Amino acid sequence: MKTASRALFLLCLSTPAFAAESPVGFKTAKLPDAQNHRPLELVVWYPATTTAKPELIADNTVFIGALGVPDAAPAAGEHPLVVLSHGHGGNWGKQVWLASALAHKGYIVAAVNHPGTTTKDRSPQAAAQLWQRPADVSRAIDAVLAQPKQFGAVANHQIAAVGHSLGGWTVMEIAGARFDPDLFSKDCAEHPKLGGCIGYQEMNPAGTPAGKAQLAADLRDKRVTAVVSLDLGLSRGFTSASLGVLPVPALVIAGGVPTEDMSPQLESADMVKRLPKASTQYVEIGDATHFSFMSICKPGGMALIEESSPGDGMICRDGEGARPRAVIQQQVVELITGFLGRTAPK
Repeated sequence: MKTASRALFLLCLSTPAFAAESPVGFKTAKLPDAQNHRPLELVVWYPATTTAKPELIADNTVFIGALGVPDAAPAAGEHPLVVLSHGHGGNWGKQVWLASALAHKGYIVAAVNHPGTTTKDRSPQAAAQLWQRPADVSRAIDAVLAQPKQFGAVANHQIAAVGHSLGGWTVMEIAGARFDPDLFSKDCAEHPKLGGCIGYQEMNPAGTPAGKAQLAADLRDKRVTAVVSLDLGLSRGFTSASLGVLPVPALVIAGGVPTEDMSPQLESADMVKRLPKASTQYVEIGDATHFSFMSICKPGGMALIEESSPGDGMICRDGEGARPRAVIQQQVVELITGFLGRTAPK
């Protein structure tokens, strides 16, 4: 298949078939924070009222973006809100496929770049403030609720949080899971090659008594009524006591292709064993890797990544003999919307 034809094929796969019938708006905003010196970049996708031609958002030489109409007027009525949290070293652009798809299905979708752990912001000081990540999600919720004329009105009591990798840890924290730094450090001595352990040691969030206390604190946002974890890390630091009484439904999706630094049996599946059975759903996608939950790479994208960062081209790979990433992601969208539909407050 020629490169141009393959790119068009992938773009068609990654774009909802109903895009023309349900326009989606896209807006960006800055959330200042003078007190904590932690300004946030916020993006919001939302059902819109517009006849303008959509544009590709977060499309670049490596990754395929998603269609949206910048600054379109929001559609009338109320819509459920979903807030996305990216993984360590990622950014909001890595889940545009999910944000756009959910917005096409009637959700307002907000996402932020978490300072210190994004692609272009790897500040060690900000990264060490791991407890700020759930607070970032809460600030995104505040911003969307405060501006219904900008982003659309949020349906009462329908706010969910979805996170990938470290973002999965983030949304579990905001749901009520509690982290024990001592427990995690002890476990990492037994599983030192897990990616969560390596990243945690680099960030060193419990490096001071104050940081340790803040990391172990209750970081729940009671407005969040459901959470979705996509191949999370650091789960072995959650206390069984907090997981056993998690107050909101949880959908836990894992990539079924194990690697040395990310094993579903040591992370997602292990956490699910400790969650309430009645309100938890677990799905392991056999041909998905940890990176299948990120944007689709363009033809030649892997080579470009390898040129600048040898070894990182693996983020473009799915499992051996896997379905196209767009098909895997469509399954993820269906799982999430089905779960949120079943668990929405009545």
